[in-house]
Amino acid sequence: MNDTVCHPPGPTEESWETCRDATEVHALLCRCDVHTAHRYGTPVPQRNPQTTTLRVRTGCVHALRRSDGLAAMFTLTWEAPFAQGTAVFPAVRRPGYLSRLAVAPELLSQGTLLGVRCVRRARKLAAAAGADVLRCEANPDLTAALELLLRLGFQQCGPTFDDGAGVRRVYLQARAA
Repeated sequence: MNDTVCHPPGPTEESWETCRDATEVHALLCRCDVHTAHRYGTPVPQRNPQTTTLRVRTGCVHALRRSDGLAAMFTLTWEAPFAQGTAVFPAVRRPGYLSRLAVAPELLSQGTLLGVRCVRRARKLAAAAGADVLRCEANPDLTAALELLLRLGFQQCGPTFDDGAGVRRVYLQARAA
């Protein structure tokens, strides 16, 4: 007879943090990029580890950590992190910029809403730092990410841009809150 009592697993410990380990951040970004490329049949972006190191060193990378590692992350900056100028956006006092939103691929199907939680956290941090809006760039062909941003109150500013090599971008903005 087996005397083992089965208990459901307890809640996973989670905490928000400003990231300090660029290697860990870069690894999550790359895993997310590979997952997204396979899902959508797109090329895997080539991330620059030096950019990741710079973003981590300047305290711009925020993450939700679980006991087993980084679950999700985003970067919040005050300078536009994309090549397209900011002319597509309406004039505002102080914009914040959301980029590098990544969720651990193995957690995507668990219904944890990690992407939603990251975007909401980014909006709150931006507002607390004095931003009136949060801006971002998205690939409109990555429909899940674009739909998430639109559901969370982001609105497209300007047209869809195409670089001529098949890379398309839209620019979005939402109130910081």
